Amino acid sequence: MGFTIGGIREKRSGSRRRVRTTECTAVAEYTGLWGWDVVPGARAAAGRCSCGDPSCTAPGAHPLSFAEPVPAGAGLDVATKAWSEYPGATILLPVGRSFDVIEVAEAAGRRALVRLERMGLPLGPVCATPTGRARFFVAPGAAAELPQLLYRMGWDDADLDLHCLGPGTHVTAPPSDLGGLGPVRWLRPPTLDTAGAPPQARLLLGTLAYICHRTHF
Repeated sequence: MGFTIGGIREKRSGSRRRVRTTECTAVAEYTGLWGWDVVPGARAAAGRCSCGDPSCTAPGAHPLSFAEPVPAGAGLDVATKAWSEYPGATILLPVGRSFDVIEVAEAAGRRALVRLERMGLPLGPVCATPTGRARFFVAPGAAAELPQLLYRMGWDDADLDLHCLGPGTHVTAPPSDLGGLGPVRWLRPPTLDTAGAPPQARLLLGTLAYICHRTHF
C-alpha cells in the first residue's frame, strides 16, 4: 500500500506540529492501511459547533459541508496535504461503505467483548465514545438486516439498548474529540485482517443482545 505505520511515524518532527502530525498519521492509516474513506468533520467547544449554526443538532459530530473526503488508498503525503486544508477538523468515518456499526452501552459492550473473545468468534474494530457507548464495526448491510436478525433470534420484542448505524451516517474516529466531550478511543483497534473484512452482524448479535438485556435488567 506504499507505506507502513512505522514509516509514517518516523516522519514526525517538531513539538508544534505534533498534534497535527498525529491527526495526519491517523488519517493516513485509515485511508492507506485500513482502506477507509475519511471525512473532515466539525468540532465543538462549550456546546457550540464550529459550523457556526446556533441550532446545530449534532455539534462537533457531522461532516463539514464544504470539505472534500480523503479517499481510501490515500497515502501519507496525500492525506497530509488534504488534511492541511481543514486545520482542526474532526476525523469522521462514513458508515455503510466498508462497514456498518452496532452501538450499545459501553458497559454492555465491554462485557460482550470479553465473552466474544472467549468464544473465539471473529471480531472487527471496536471503539468507545466519551458518551458511554461502544461501537462494533460489522460488515455492511447490518443496519438493513437488523430487524429481521433480531426477529429470527427472538429479540425483536425485547427492550434492548442496541442500535445499528448504516449508510448516510458517520462515526467519529480516534484520536478525535466527540462533540467537545472527550476523545474516542479504541477498545479493539483495526488490523489488516479486520479492517477490510469485519464480521457479519449475525455472528455477534446474539451475544450483544443477551448482554444488553442482562445489563438493562
